[in-house]
Amino acid sequence: MQYSKLVDVYEKLESTSKRLEKTAFAAKLLKETDTKLIPIITLMIQGKIYPAWDDRKIGVASKLVLKAINLATGVDASKVEDEWKKTGDLGKTAENLVEKKQQQSLFRKDLEARKVFDNLEKLSTLEGLGTVNRKIQLIAELLTSASPKEAKYIIKTVLEEMRIGVGEGVLRDAIVWEHFGYTGEEGRTDEVGEEYKSYLAKVQEAYDITNDFSEVAIASRNGEKALGEIKLLPEKPIKVMLAQKVDDVAAAFEKVGKPAFVEYKYDGFRMQVHGFDGKIRIFTRRLEDVTEQFPEVIEYLKKNVKAKSFILDGEAVGYNPETKKYLPFQKVSQRIKRKYEIERMAKEYPIELNLFDIVFLDGKNLIKKEFSERRKLLEKIITEKKWNVVLAKQLISGDEKEVQQFYEDTLKLGMEGVMFKKTDAPYKPGSRVGHMVKLKPVMESLDVIITGAEWGEGKRASWITSFAIACQDESGEFVDIGRVSTGLKELKSDEGTTFSEMTELLKPLIISEKGREITMKPEIIIEVHYEEIQKSPTYSSGYALRFPRFVRLRDDKSIDEVSDISLVEELYYNQKKRR
Repeated sequence: MQYSKLVDVYEKLESTSKRLEKTAFAAKLLKETDTKLIPIITLMIQGKIYPAWDDRKIGVASKLVLKAINLATGVDASKVEDEWKKTGDLGKTAENLVEKKQQQSLFRKDLEARKVFDNLEKLSTLEGLGTVNRKIQLIAELLTSASPKEAKYIIKTVLEEMRIGVGEGVLRDAIVWEHFGYTGEEGRTDEVGEEYKSYLAKVQEAYDITNDFSEVAIASRNGEKALGEIKLLPEKPIKVMLAQKVDDVAAAFEKVGKPAFVEYKYDGFRMQVHGFDGKIRIFTRRLEDVTEQFPEVIEYLKKNVKAKSFILDGEAVGYNPETKKYLPFQKVSQRIKRKYEIERMAKEYPIELNLFDIVFLDGKNLIKKEFSERRKLLEKIITEKKWNVVLAKQLISGDEKEVQQFYEDTLKLGMEGVMFKKTDAPYKPGSRVGHMVKLKPVMESLDVIITGAEWGEGKRASWITSFAIACQDESGEFVDIGRVSTGLKELKSDEGTTFSEMTELLKPLIISEKGREITMKPEIIIEVHYEEIQKSPTYSSGYALRFPRFVRLRDDKSIDEVSDISLVEELYYNQKKRR
């Protein structure tokens, strides 16, 4: 397949915010793609080279891309940078400069999608002397043969900045449409038959246990039976089940029914552990492989889990080894991306793994089993050891007064709140379907992404101190919702993030600067609290956070988990009701 065909689809996807139209474009592309190319096209249509569970990254910085554009176009490096400052977008910069070059040249070789994919995949594999130059050459080779539009999307893919609204829902539906022959041209509605709904459920289920659309798309071409033969296996992570928020005990019971499992909500981070062939692998909720960062957890599990193969879901909570008191998430989260001094960090900030679910055991997929049954199996295979591996503390009750007391007791112990779980519910990877809800005493926070910032003034002049924040709209595009500058600390302390630490995190992500104003590559996710949400024409989301306050970094969350506009709207209308 020529890359230009994929670029045409990118252009169409970018031109609409309507999900049905995006699905139609994606379905048509899949239908016209040879089965051998499905593994790369299902990734490239999302602007990716690796699936979500693969921890490899392209890992190319903006400065290196500037050099590749310079090499490919012959435009002086300083002029390339000037064009970048003007556009604020390296993809657009590449498009403009390649267009100028091609006006002077009559020859260009057509690019194949496979060639683009292969070159970009090599970027993450290069090591040793001369790596930087080789990376520049691989990118420049593509740009030399690219049309202006192709150059734009090559660079956006390299920088992992392709946001064209093709999320999991669009790609899942596109696979179903390809099977049923829908193109979207007849204005399909939600009034679909039972056969369609059944097939949609099977495609979703297959994706839930693989996190791999290429495997699902290929199986779909071989029929419904092939979809059903896809198996859940340890070693490849699945998305963790997520919880909705409720305001009180009564609302929780209304969602999950009575009686319910009520468990501690720990201030830690999700940890999914896989055991197979005598090995242990550990993944975060972002599906990042952090096995090397937590050597002590491997030892815990080898000693305290009586099973040959398993997939367990839990919460890793840090604690002070001297006082034996739990630490806030922010303190222990720095271990997630740690590559050096791992043993020292393990001693300084050890963790206790609190297990609360199991989805695979000794060759059997337990996703469809009731939660009560899964919990019994978990209890059967785990030998608890305090400060190593324990089961999440829980109460089984339908008595609102008893549960209210349990909730208040957990808060006194320093927990975040409690989780309510429906006794007969299956495990639903990645879903907030009401099988599990959370109750916390604080307002619903938002997980927003930093898209811009400002340098400080006076004694803060060397720090980035004010952050433009955004949520995401229905297409996955980032829309502004305010600025936050409070909640960070000036001096290092046991708790909290400093302006200096944030500055070091954000500096490599700076795209352009104009005076004190900075345009930022959207990568850093933070949790914010706020006094209220207001309607606002000032920001592209249509809403503004009143007095937003930085709470903590959310480096355990992926970009896809940034709070969306539907949540903002729900919170806005709920606060009006409360008034």
